[in-house]
Amino acid sequence: MEFKKSAILGLTEIFPRIFKDERGHFLETYQYELFKNNGVAAQFIQDNQSFSTKGVLRGLHFQNAPHAQGKLVRVISGKVLDVAVDIRPDSPTFGQHETFVLTAELSNMVFIPEGFAHGFLTLEDAVFSYKCTNLYNKASEGGLLWNDPEIGINWGYENPLVSEKDVILPTLAEFKKSL
Repeated sequence: MEFKKSAILGLTEIFPRIFKDERGHFLETYQYELFKNNGVAAQFIQDNQSFSTKGVLRGLHFQNAPHAQGKLVRVISGKVLDVAVDIRPDSPTFGQHETFVLTAELSNMVFIPEGFAHGFLTLEDAVFSYKCTNLYNKASEGGLLWNDPEIGINWGYENPLVSEKDVILPTLAEFKKSL
């Protein structure tokens, strides 16, 4: 596996080795010791999976402490634009974001540590999978407005399908006031 550190501390894109032959392919998607030796020592306790049609935007979501979650995200089928926004108050990259194109063909993954808002836009119909370091807790839900100009994410897609819940999330400026 290849582990590529992002410019934002803690974000890591991971490219597994894919073994292909005439029968199909095989890849290892997670191995604790290998991840730990490459700076991703998270222990995962919950797995989630969703299906979204092309043009669906989910996010930007996070869980507040003490239920904050780190996530290892990947696409099982399809293609997504994955986004992580640093919301760690003491981080020098607070409010900055990083984007990744995740595809089933590459089987690339992103580790997003606690302290990030996360979202994705489906560029094709997609099955999205993520491992979490903490259990989901409804009372700890948080989020940021997906199209907040202060964050400035270029989703590259006009009129994505966004849930009613996600279109009323606070802006980064509103979030800062709550810290």
